[in-house]
Amino acid sequence: MNKKNDLKSWLYLLPALLFLGAFMVYPLIDVLIYSVEEGYNSASQSYYDVGLYNYSYVLHDPYFLQALKNTFLLVIITVPLSTGIALLISLGLSSVKKLRNLFQTIYFLPYVTNTLAVGLVFMILFKKTAYTDGLVNVVLNLFGNESVDFIDGPYWAKMFVLCFYTIWVVLPFKILILTSALASVNETLYKAARVDGTSRFRMFTRITLPMISPMIFYLVITGFIGAFKAYSDAVALFGTDLNAAGMNTIVGYVYDMLYGDSGGYPSYASAAALILFVIVLTITVINLMISRKNVHY
Repeated sequence: MNKKNDLKSWLYLLPALLFLGAFMVYPLIDVLIYSVEEGYNSASQSYYDVGLYNYSYVLHDPYFLQALKNTFLLVIITVPLSTGIALLISLGLSSVKKLRNLFQTIYFLPYVTNTLAVGLVFMILFKKTAYTDGLVNVVLNLFGNESVDFIDGPYWAKMFVLCFYTIWVVLPFKILILTSALASVNETLYKAARVDGTSRFRMFTRITLPMISPMIFYLVITGFIGAFKAYSDAVALFGTDLNAAGMNTIVGYVYDMLYGDSGGYPSYASAAALILFVIVLTITVINLMISRKNVHY
């Protein structure tokens, strides 16, 4: 009987296992093989040696190092800021009972809007042209500051716009998740705390944060993974030639190695993709280890 049940269980799992094998395990193995094939020729499907040269090339490529720097800055800046801002807005929404649904809908609109369309709007707001300095520069001029070209200007200005845009895009989803998490907190806990004369700040740190910590942890993990995979955000703002703009990301570097002007190098692209995989995996494992002590389930 047990053997029959085991067989049934495996049959139920078979479609999922086949799907994972075909679309996740096989591509990963294929990428690993490509990454160690030195001098791979796409036309003849041949290579002359097997080794770690592709990794060495990628790690010494100035374009990859720039993409690595941009990606890390994007991750370090946007993930904590977007999560913190989303938490503050969610707390505000939770205190507004009557118009909560309306505000939730308004905040969620950027999430369902096309990424490139939002990027175009940001470009119009920040880009300095021969005809206009952009709305943001008009506001800066009102306060006596000089105009800044946020799209084609200095690196810090371009990074500011990219981070601002990324936070804007991911904020609605985080607000939705955190607002739902706050609504699920047991009101009895707050009532008991009020009876004891507990301050609002203490209730937030001792009740609210522990109760919603699983959702915060989920958003941090997915935020890290999403920020490391950023590419379309940069394209929406700076165009497809991200290397020339100095704003490429690791995913953008992989794409360029495959299909860009310098494309046709799947071995280099595979090596870069696996480096990204190792970075994301390492950070995820560290977050999981930290969560054991700080997340309350």
